[in-house]
Amino acid sequence: MITKGRDLLCLMEKRRSVRFFSDEPVPRECIDLAIRVANTAPSGAHQQPWKFAVIGDAATKKQIRLAAEVEERENYEGGRLTPEWREALAHLETTSDKGYLETAPWLVVCFAEKYGIRPDGNRRKHYYVNESVGIACGFFISALHTMGLVTLTHTPNPMSFLTEICHRPGNERPYILFPVGYAAQDAEVPDLRRKSLAEVVVESPGLIA
Repeated sequence: MITKGRDLLCLMEKRRSVRFFSDEPVPRECIDLAIRVANTAPSGAHQQPWKFAVIGDAATKKQIRLAAEVEERENYEGGRLTPEWREALAHLETTSDKGYLETAPWLVVCFAEKYGIRPDGNRRKHYYVNESVGIACGFFISALHTMGLVTLTHTPNPMSFLTEICHRPGNERPYILFPVGYAAQDAEVPDLRRKSLAEVVVESPGLIA
C-alpha cells in the first residue's frame, strides 16, 4: 500500500497546469478514457450530475477562443479584475490571449447539471452538484496526467457562451473548460511551491485528562 501511495505521489507531484500546447494529434480514445475515469467519481445520491462536451474541430475551437477572449479582455484590460486579484495572478503571467484554445487538439467542457429531467419532462432535484462535479473533474485531470497529457482548468467568467456554442440545455451550466493535449517543446510553467504536509494537515486534539 505504501509503495503504491508513494508511486502515485511521485507521479502527481510532476503535474502542472500548462498554457503552451503542441498541436500534435491525440487519439480520441484518450479523451474517452479520461471521461470514463471521471465517471467513476462519487456523487450525491449517485446522480452523476455532469456532462462532458468534446470539441476537436478547428472552427468550433476558434469560436470558443474568440468568445473566451472577449470576456478575458474585459477582465484584464477592462478592469473587471480587482487589484487584489491581479496581484494574485501576477506570478502566473496570464493575459487575455488564449491562443492555446485553438492549438490544443481537444477542448473538453465539463457541464454541471443543476437538475435532472425526468422522462415525463419534470425536474429531478440533484444533490451536492458542485462537490460532485468538482471531484469528477479532479479524476479527469488525474487520468490525463497519468496518460502523459496536459491540461488547464480554464474558467472564463462569465462562461455562458459555452452553453450556446456546445448546444447544451438550460439545466446545465459550464463548469470548467479543459484544453487537452501534449505540452509544447518550449512550454514553460511557473516554479511553484506546494504546501508541505505539515501546512495542510491538522491533527485531531487528544483527549483532555
